[in-house]
Amino acid sequence: MSQLTVGFAMCGSFCTFEKAIKEIVNIKTYGANVIPIMSFNAFSTDTRFGKSIDFINRIEDICKNKIISTLSDAEPIGPKKLLDILVIEPCTGNTLAKLANGITDTPVTLAAKAHLRNERPLVIAVSTNDALSCAAKNIGNLLNYKNIYFVPMKQDDSINKPRSVVADFGKTIETIESALDNKQIQPIYI
Repeated sequence: MSQLTVGFAMCGSFCTFEKAIKEIVNIKTYGANVIPIMSFNAFSTDTRFGKSIDFINRIEDICKNKIISTLSDAEPIGPKKLLDILVIEPCTGNTLAKLANGITDTPVTLAAKAHLRNERPLVIAVSTNDALSCAAKNIGNLLNYKNIYFVPMKQDDSINKPRSVVADFGKTIETIESALDNKQIQPIYI
């Protein structure tokens, strides 16, 4: 991975930010150049999980690159072939719906569209409370798209949140390596 440029896009599943940032560190440890990307909400929203400026500063410090947080900054990803692989982690139900339906109105979805035009892999790490309801059809559709790969996912709390699914972020590196070989590792755990 030391020769790779990895786009790492984050959406607004704020409760998983710490796990996602850990994976950015892991990817950097392998020597990859990481280009961070954030949705409008991820970039600008303060929550009980932390202030946006604190996350921005940490991510930029880890990556040694500025976060792509606007549509105009995301657009060149495709024409300039800036990324070898793009990871969306966490990927919310909202972003899943937009990806499945070709909607590109956030920096993350535009980055994905721009990147996919180059026939390069996109890795998705789902984190949504409606994966087993409204978002299920979008996950199903995306599982069948060329060049889209999923980090293995499972229910995170079947009693209190029976429709919620979260990817096993610890499998991100393995998923990246498999996606680069055009292979999907087991996407859904039971």
